[in-house]
Amino acid sequence: MRLWDRYAALVSGRRSWALLVGLVAIAAALAVLIGSNDSASRSPDSLPSSAESAIVKQQLRTFPDGGTATAVAVLSRTDGGPLDAADEAATAAALTRMRAAVTSTPPPNAAPVLAPDHRAAVGPVAVPADLSGFALTDRIRDVRAAGRDGLPAGLRLQMTGGPAFGADIADSFSGANVLLLSITALVVAVLLIATYRSPVLWLIPLAVVAVADRVAGVVGTGLASATGLTFDGSTSGITSVLVFGAGTNYALLLVSRYRDELHRIEDHRLALRAAVRRAGPAVLASNVTVVLALLTLLLATLPNTRSLGLLAAAGLVVAVLFVLFGLPPALALAGRKAFWPFVPAVDGRDAARTGPWHRVAEAVVRRPVRVAAGTLMFLIVCAAALPFAKVGLAQADQFRVRAESVSGLDTLAAHFPSGASDPTVVLADPVAAEEVSALLARTPGVTRAQPTGISAAGVARWSVTLDAPPSSAAAFDTIRQLRGGLSGIPGADAKVGGSDAQALDTRAAAGRDRGVVIPFILAVVLLVLLAVLRAVPAAVLLVAITVLSALAALGLGSWISAHLFGFPALDVNVPLFAFLFLVALGVDYTIFLVTRAREETAGHGTTGGIVRAVSATGAVITSAGIVLAAVFCVLGVLPLITLTQLGIVVGLGILLDTFLVRTVVIPALFRLIGPRVWWPSDPARQHRAADYAEASR
Repeated sequence: MRLWDRYAALVSGRRSWALLVGLVAIAAALAVLIGSNDSASRSPDSLPSSAESAIVKQQLRTFPDGGTATAVAVLSRTDGGPLDAADEAATAAALTRMRAAVTSTPPPNAAPVLAPDHRAAVGPVAVPADLSGFALTDRIRDVRAAGRDGLPAGLRLQMTGGPAFGADIADSFSGANVLLLSITALVVAVLLIATYRSPVLWLIPLAVVAVADRVAGVVGTGLASATGLTFDGSTSGITSVLVFGAGTNYALLLVSRYRDELHRIEDHRLALRAAVRRAGPAVLASNVTVVLALLTLLLATLPNTRSLGLLAAAGLVVAVLFVLFGLPPALALAGRKAFWPFVPAVDGRDAARTGPWHRVAEAVVRRPVRVAAGTLMFLIVCAAALPFAKVGLAQADQFRVRAESVSGLDTLAAHFPSGASDPTVVLADPVAAEEVSALLARTPGVTRAQPTGISAAGVARWSVTLDAPPSSAAAFDTIRQLRGGLSGIPGADAKVGGSDAQALDTRAAAGRDRGVVIPFILAVVLLVLLAVLRAVPAAVLLVAITVLSALAALGLGSWISAHLFGFPALDVNVPLFAFLFLVALGVDYTIFLVTRAREETAGHGTTGGIVRAVSATGAVITSAGIVLAAVFCVLGVLPLITLTQLGIVVGLGILLDTFLVRTVVIPALFRLIGPRVWWPSDPARQHRAADYAEASR
């Protein structure tokens, strides 16, 4: 406790401005020494290195064309008619220009292939395999421009295949950092102005959190260099949202407690000292909970999941340092006038006894059984939709907007086998070549299997075209059949790779990660609550309610995603990420509420304590929840369905937590359980002793 007293004196004293100057100096030094975060220019890495398709991807580098990846140019008439001789000649010329734009050797069978209905033609275009992110986008843009240069009117060129999809995904993050940061800052500014009703005060926490976000980006760059993990644009975007959302929440809690203390204490520095002394432990405990929960993602096998865990955890550590050591000195410098025109007066006002949230809490504890039963049933109904949610987006379903790679895939699928844009790859020992070729030929779902050479390492390769859309259930079934059949060929040591195999392996790894990481998340949250509250029933109850709320948000969010937005499925990463954010951030509000309830219980009993806690924290929890839900919804400005879905689910879950769980369900359950909820501690002992002494007089 003495440590917190010394901390409060340090950040609220007359020389506390030095801390603010020091933080700004550190931020500037880090920016100079490490540089800016360019992670948005990289493509997501979602394939475990131990997966069979990852091994195939590595072995393909030993082939003569191993340094290239193949995109597919699709040419068709805009009127849907058949291609004539002039169109075919223009198609061949366009392919020549496109290949010249990448100055690479055309792959085998590079001549354009005419569709059976003569209404489309396709041709492969090899691009360097080591390109990713914006570099890949620029190269694909050049290739597309070269192909369209001189293309006759009425002839349409579309580029699809793996490299084209990668380029379009990276292009969706072009300017994403600036756009996301600008809209997030605007949303936070508007909500802070509405919360504080002051033209001045909102600038202080917003400036502190904005600087913290920039420092978090710089720290991410350093971590990328130190760990070798890849931080893609979606990881950076989610981290910025977390830093802004959580940092603003911490600031709201501190400023709310500071305003309460200003009603009791004349000297604003003493009021600030009392506020940070009381609110600081709750802020730190909340931050530690989320950081530890994020670090459990390091147990995942998916590289992009591990990257998010590390970068987001580092970002939140930066956020809490800036809020705890930068915000109080800034508030101390501004004084009471920062609240103008509603400057708190020393009037002894007790926020725990007045206001709309006090009336809500009083109504809840008067009818706890009815309230608890009704709200819990609503959450269970919402969660019941989750088992019916479809998980796993196909490659063509990644975008909310119409990307050329998706349109090209649709055109190709209308005239060629669906898998022609991105064939599956099979590698095997040449000694078993005949058996492998025979099995490929008789496997249902395979329309074509062609040997394409032997590598310098003595591995034979087949290009296998599937009769199924990329990343579809039918494609996955065929991949499983191929793997099962090839595993039975003696001495073949066969492996199946390619985009469909990679998508299948990614989905399997995501399922494994959910089974491993989620129990660790719950264990971390439970242990933190036990340490903070020192009450076993309360900790177990709060974790159970938080999990139910998260499942309800996932169920309701998946239903809205499918039936209102028309998305075909949840992305494989959404369930784990959403569950993590909802549980960890939901416990944030739990800690804010229940630590205040424990504090109030000493003087007012368990029921009186939870009522006063809801009264005192209801406004700030509501404000914080709206801010956090709003900044997560900002992810929807980016054109990837994954981030939109994450914003929908997490935004809904935070609102459920804010308006239902923390302010209704928890007070009702605390009223029903009574003092036993604090076992083995007994914070109400002082209250009972006072009642006994009063009765003895």
